[in-house]
Amino acid sequence: MDIALGAAVRVRRRTLGISQENLAEQCGVSFQQIQKYENGANRISFSRLVQIARALRCRVTDLMDVLDEPDREMTEDLNALSRLRIPGAIELLGAFEQMDPASRGALVSLVRSLTSKPERQALSA
Repeated sequence: MDIALGAAVRVRRRTLGISQENLAEQCGVSFQQIQKYENGANRISFSRLVQIARALRCRVTDLMDVLDEPDREMTEDLNALSRLRIPGAIELLGAFEQMDPASRGALVSLVRSLTSKPERQALSA
């Protein structure tokens, strides 16, 4: 749960374009503490979560929604949040949103063709 909540904080912060340093300053902690929260290494107290939500201009429940889902849906949300932690993923998603639908489809097809196992095996043969 700590990892999921931390990932939700990170996604919201990065979506708003707020740095860890800026968020830390608004919450009265170090940026290293924000890193630990986002990685799930440190548990976020409720009072700190309220501060973080205010700094991120959202409700506490907006950050905690991922924890209220049934197990299967929670697992899917956690997987999606984990993928968004990959360096460049949020920037890539932002650029993807700005593309027209035909270009999106072409890009998805290209990426799928680059990542399919049979093609990789054929190329290395």
